[in-house]
Amino acid sequence: MNSVSESYAAAGVDVTAGYKAVEFIKSHVAKTAIPGVISGIGGFGGMFEPDLSGIKRPVLVSGTDGVGTKLKLAFMMDKHDTIGIDCVAMCVNDVACSGAQPMFFLDYIACGKNYPEKIASIVSGVAEGCLQAGCALIGGETAEMPGFYPEDEYDLAGFCVGVADYDNIISGNKVAANDVLIGVASSGVHSNGFSLVRKVFGVSEKKLSVYCDDLGCTLGESLLTPTKIYVKSLLNLIKNIEVHGISHITGGGFYENIPRMLPDGLKAVIKQSDVPVLPVFHLIQQMGSIPERDMFNTFNMGIGLCIAVPSNKADEAVRLLNQSGEKAGILGHIETGEKGVELC
Repeated sequence: MNSVSESYAAAGVDVTAGYKAVEFIKSHVAKTAIPGVISGIGGFGGMFEPDLSGIKRPVLVSGTDGVGTKLKLAFMMDKHDTIGIDCVAMCVNDVACSGAQPMFFLDYIACGKNYPEKIASIVSGVAEGCLQAGCALIGGETAEMPGFYPEDEYDLAGFCVGVADYDNIISGNKVAANDVLIGVASSGVHSNGFSLVRKVFGVSEKKLSVYCDDLGCTLGESLLTPTKIYVKSLLNLIKNIEVHGISHITGGGFYENIPRMLPDGLKAVIKQSDVPVLPVFHLIQQMGSIPERDMFNTFNMGIGLCIAVPSNKADEAVRLLNQSGEKAGILGHIETGEKGVELC
């Protein structure tokens, strides 16, 4: 039997490409540095020293998520500089829904082949998302996994840690009958429901490049629009008025996410005509002949956040959110009844 010596490179892993990717992303990571960052990338762990002054009882709030099959569109369009924003958004929005300030973020990229320029493009989006959220990108991992992923494909996930004062945590336990529900507009489909979207449109490079008058852009541009990051607007709202509950409308749409902020014995009553449904959702529903309930049980339908506030604070909440650059409006209210959502 002949002895065969195999190198890591022969097995399909290019270590030098990994080093090159790290050099490319250093400038993106540096942009996200905030007070508290005490380590650079390249170590065995990212280090962050939080400023807990003014916080009586600090509570760490964490979130982790990925981008799902929206990545398939990025592959087809060969556009990788915004998908990182989606990854950050899915984590930091969840953390902020508890009233916490995201402090730091780490990403994980698994790929079939490490193309340093592509990795740098992905991380540039992650860094942009961190800038929008006011948190630091303090580390991450790029795993080259030949034979597991196709050469031109990758997966992307992230992890975020935030901090809140125990007495100021928003858990939904204060939501009460007669509270008013405020809706905050989404930027599009965000990062959920793309398995259905791809099936409806039979997504291909050719179809993604078709210009749609109703959308004001190509189908691909609309679908790849990054998820809105609400952190700064939410924290400004929480700082100025009493907020009882916040729901991030992700996978499961209205019917699964809004009840997550409701105590037992309360239901959310939403006036459907007040939901500013975006054109992309009308197109998805029409092309797929999807029942309306299924649409509201899958997509955000144009609402990225649903916020419960006391009725006497509703107008002020809308004003503050709009002042922060959001598009907000009253969607409905809270009533006694079986826990859930009622669209009327």
